[in-house]
Amino acid sequence: MRRGYHLQYSHLKKDPTMHRKSQNRGLAAMTSAGAMPPSSQERSAAQDSQLSMEDYWREVRNIEEDCPVTQEETIEKGSMDEAELEEAWLHEAGLSTLVSGALTDSPAEALLSTLTRSQAAMVKKRLDNYTQTLRKRNRQPIRHVRDVFSTADPPPVEPTPPVSPNGQIAQRLPHWTPPKVRQSCPVFSSVESSVSGRRLETDLFSLDVPYSEGVTAHRKGLDCRDCQRTKMEDRDLLRFQIVKPKQGLTRVQDLSSEDIKKMGYISLIELTTFYDAMGVELKRNRAVRSRGRETGIFGVPLTTLLENDQKKFPGSKVPLVFKKLLSRLEQSGLQTEGILRVPGSASRVKYLRQELETKFYEGSFDWEQVRHNDAAGLLKMFIRELPSPLLTLQHLPAFTAAQNIASPKHQLQALHLLILLLPEPNRDTLKALLEFLRKVVEFEEMNRMSLWNVSMIVAPNLFVCRGKVAMQEEMQGAVGAAHLVRLLIIHQDLLWTVPCFIISHIRKMNEAATSKRVPSSEKTKRKLLRRRTSDRQKEKSEVTDLREGVIRVQAPLHAKVSMAIQLDGGTRARDVMARFDFENGQASRSGRRQKHFLFEVGGNMGERCLDPDALLLEVYRVNPHCEWVLKSRTT
Repeated sequence: MRRGYHLQYSHLKKDPTMHRKSQNRGLAAMTSAGAMPPSSQERSAAQDSQLSMEDYWREVRNIEEDCPVTQEETIEKGSMDEAELEEAWLHEAGLSTLVSGALTDSPAEALLSTLTRSQAAMVKKRLDNYTQTLRKRNRQPIRHVRDVFSTADPPPVEPTPPVSPNGQIAQRLPHWTPPKVRQSCPVFSSVESSVSGRRLETDLFSLDVPYSEGVTAHRKGLDCRDCQRTKMEDRDLLRFQIVKPKQGLTRVQDLSSEDIKKMGYISLIELTTFYDAMGVELKRNRAVRSRGRETGIFGVPLTTLLENDQKKFPGSKVPLVFKKLLSRLEQSGLQTEGILRVPGSASRVKYLRQELETKFYEGSFDWEQVRHNDAAGLLKMFIRELPSPLLTLQHLPAFTAAQNIASPKHQLQALHLLILLLPEPNRDTLKALLEFLRKVVEFEEMNRMSLWNVSMIVAPNLFVCRGKVAMQEEMQGAVGAAHLVRLLIIHQDLLWTVPCFIISHIRKMNEAATSKRVPSSEKTKRKLLRRRTSDRQKEKSEVTDLREGVIRVQAPLHAKVSMAIQLDGGTRARDVMARFDFENGQASRSGRRQKHFLFEVGGNMGERCLDPDALLLEVYRVNPHCEWVLKSRTT
């Protein structure tokens, strides 16, 4: 069962009117004194807010009844002294060799060489704190901080400036016209276009510069422009627009597993630097080994579930039972009034849970007997009873701390980095949940579930609720958690995008690691020399191709396995994909062939699936030694 749920609100059960009165007093306290009488729209919004608050506490009561806490079930985070805390942080940031002493030619050296001045200062601070703590214990650190940062602070890593092409290159390809492309400045799709009939304000969201570099005013004790804007405007009336990078947007699933690991290192360092600049305390829980079951459905770790699922369905990213519950709800439950809010029969849900445990993997479970509200109850029960929270035990305090950030834009930046930090099973399962919740809100007119209703109901299931002393504190915590869920639902497309500054870090890490590789034997040296000679010849050929505006794309699964493509400043990845379809004729247009995408492989990137709108000349300039491969996605 889900552990750690406990709230002191038994007095609310005895007197529900007392609960509502407390809510009214709390809402009144949150309203500025001396305000003008509310309009009819504002009164309606206040009533919706009050009803949503009731949804929140009803959900909490249901959780308490379903998951009674016992002493044995409580999560034990364990105590961590400062040295252990800093050592755990350095390990997760890919810098464990700083405390083991083997820095030379290690991945940590490549990582350190890519950091901005602020990020390097943060690593230095954490390592220095680790060293000082060991000295207090009369233990000698293996490496002193001066040994690691013996030179001056590195200059800030600037984003690669856009380079305009040197004129148009030759004539276009014969007998083929590239298809029209979308606008290059998308507004990420949102489930709401207005609030109380008022137009949403659009704000630019940059992915080019590290977020910690954009909050330098906070380091001086001042509010930045975004925080000042939030004070002047309604935070609910903001939406965010990004200018699409010339190299195309990159989703997490577009990267290789090795580059995703590097993404996690950089995200943790950047998040810590960002929180430090914002004056937000970044707490961490000890990573404890899960005590979950090894078999079954409920209370089983996500990794174990996926291992079992992949035996039958290789490549599964989200637990099969979770996907099936979502599918059941989407088939006919999206239009059901009160879906997620109205609980199913407790006895029926308990019976269905037992049936799933014994019959799901046998394939004999009867899904027709599962009603909409039963499926919703089972879905929330599955999330609550994970041995470790879906947002992970280690990072849950950082998610909660984001509530203390005033600006929605900065909150979104914090959530962005936290999403990139989640383990892959957690990130993929959370994405599946958020996609479903967005669909629920899209059917609001029929199911009467607004974005705020959904957020209030889901928040207690994602954030572990612990007892607080005052009702006012409980209410503010409820509103803060629901606001974060709301941001996750609205901006999920943006949050699963890898920022350009992290892609730039990954490229620099790969380049630094390649340049530091030293052969271990004479035979290896001779082999490497031959390879370098071959690479230089290839590079010379590629430079010639660049002047002529030509790259060679490999398509091993097509009838035509290789093709020279003539580039100009407007050639996009989708143009190459369309050209191969055109050359392969009816076989590719029949719809039988799996859709293929263009990848950049090697060079300073392990592998990246290119956005169809990526400008290939821009990709070539930042990664001139990559190979171009047209193939299907593995996910």
